[in-house]
Amino acid sequence: MPSKSSARLAALTVAAVCSAASAVVLTSPAHADSVRIHDVQGTTRISPYAGQKVADVTGIVTGVRTYGSSKGFWIQDPNPDADPATSEGVFVFTSSTPKVAVGDSVKVSGTVSEYVPGGTSSGNQSVTEITKPTITVVSSGNTVPAATVIDADSVPDAYTPAGDAAANGSINGLALDPSAYALDHYESLEGMNVQVADTRVVTATDAYTELWVTVKPHEHANRRGGTVYGSYDSQNTGRLQIQSLGSTAAFPKANVGDTLTGTTDGPLDYSQYGGYTLVANRIGALESAGLERESTEKQRNGELAVATYNVENLDPSDATFEEHASAIVNNLESPDIVSLEEIQDNTGAKDDGTTAADVTVNKLIDAIVAAGGPRYEWRSIDPVNDEDGGQTGGNIRQVFLFNPDRVSFTDRAGGDATTAVGVTRDHGKAALTASPGRIDPTNAAWEKSRKPLAGEFVFRGRTVFVIANHFNSKGGDQGLTAQYQPPVRISEVQRHQQATLVNAFVKSILDVQKNADVIALGDINDFEFSDTTKILEGDGELWSAIKSLPRSERYTYNYQGNEQVLDQILVSPSIRRGCDYEYDSVHINSEFNDQISDHDPQVLRFHP
Repeated sequence: MPSKSSARLAALTVAAVCSAASAVVLTSPAHADSVRIHDVQGTTRISPYAGQKVADVTGIVTGVRTYGSSKGFWIQDPNPDADPATSEGVFVFTSSTPKVAVGDSVKVSGTVSEYVPGGTSSGNQSVTEITKPTITVVSSGNTVPAATVIDADSVPDAYTPAGDAAANGSINGLALDPSAYALDHYESLEGMNVQVADTRVVTATDAYTELWVTVKPHEHANRRGGTVYGSYDSQNTGRLQIQSLGSTAAFPKANVGDTLTGTTDGPLDYSQYGGYTLVANRIGALESAGLERESTEKQRNGELAVATYNVENLDPSDATFEEHASAIVNNLESPDIVSLEEIQDNTGAKDDGTTAADVTVNKLIDAIVAAGGPRYEWRSIDPVNDEDGGQTGGNIRQVFLFNPDRVSFTDRAGGDATTAVGVTRDHGKAALTASPGRIDPTNAAWEKSRKPLAGEFVFRGRTVFVIANHFNSKGGDQGLTAQYQPPVRISEVQRHQQATLVNAFVKSILDVQKNADVIALGDINDFEFSDTTKILEGDGELWSAIKSLPRSERYTYNYQGNEQVLDQILVSPSIRRGCDYEYDSVHINSEFNDQISDHDPQVLRFHP
């Protein structure tokens, strides 16, 4: 996937445009006499007053946001109505630093707007706001309305209603049913003062001063404290993002499994990155669970250890080489073969035409030696400049590292960026026409995406074919909290095409040699239960070995409170049927706030 920082910075640039640019298209404005906040919010996701001017909307200020492109404050009516579907809070967008304080009683006149974080093309839900406000402070120092408790009892187990087919699958126009659906429950509290208590962290603090907790501690929990995403129908309803209205320096640096003890409270907002967000005036104290990074077992003499590791845009200017080397040596126990993803060229993201990555790779190898590991040799193929996606100018690619004391590489000339590798018969066994070689690199399925790298290795006289992959990212997919339900996953179309090509290539090897040992591994950018994986597996040509783990242990990546599988190692029938393999998802990154990559490496040990 593209780096979090590059994706977020691009989105923040878009978000800096005034909120009206991302508003839902509305009917012509009309004037409305004085109304209450619950009237403005209404019983659906779209305000019945959207596009209209309202006057003298009263409320108590519950939170003030003085930073970012969405400056403003929240107000809440201290005298709620009896309808649980209508929120009693609303955001007032001022665009500049607000001149109100928490506890002020105010009257607000302005225009009701439905602002869509990320723009309407994102598919996100909208936030009901009062814009272009005229504000009158009536009094100060008032008691803030009591925070509504969000907990396991209040949040329904069903995640979302199905979208309205007549509205292209949108849930915007559906009447809210907060007792039936989690998304409806959160929407019914939009803009209100809410609280959670003694909540477990399920996504570590990130570079943008946010983390995720769960209010349902037993929901798909694993032994290390996370919440596992096991299917498209188990979205995990207890997840909630936490941000802060206070100093970023005071924000807790939490790992998965830690707890925010006591009360965390503040207005409930909706974010471009993750949907419903508690923007805290007060954050509970951090209690560490003492989570430690995992290490796998060392391979035995007769075992071949093969690993995949996405090192997240590694280039010579990075300061993480020693840490990556230590991870490979100490946490992965120096696998015999390592497929590296996201190795950048020698000048990193500088778009200067450089495509070679020998400086990057050799710097990592030297660091591995310094950490006490073997002096790996390596093979790769430089891509055509700016044709493989990722950071512009970075030219990310897959690289094979291998320990020459344990395994040899069969070099066959002819592989380059645009020449397709094939399969031939050599003395009755399968062989690659080029090693290393790229699978059908000019096929449209690989447009702006990494091309698979195939290599032929020999371990104790037995040939092992390894295919290193980095499929199309999930960029552009609608989020789980989208207004369209189920969300549209446009990115998987290309991954399905890529999976079809890789499966066909594996099949061509097995057609020549039925008992060939074939491994397809890497950052598949899709789940073990996805159609992408099913296409890769085909009619049994491959099998995703992470499925040998208990369901609660199947994760390689942590995103918006969901621990999920993106990195996989798939094996051919000869390896699976041997029943002497071991699989390990080695959790050293995804659960930690000081991660050196956003992916956890995977290791397979087996007897060829």
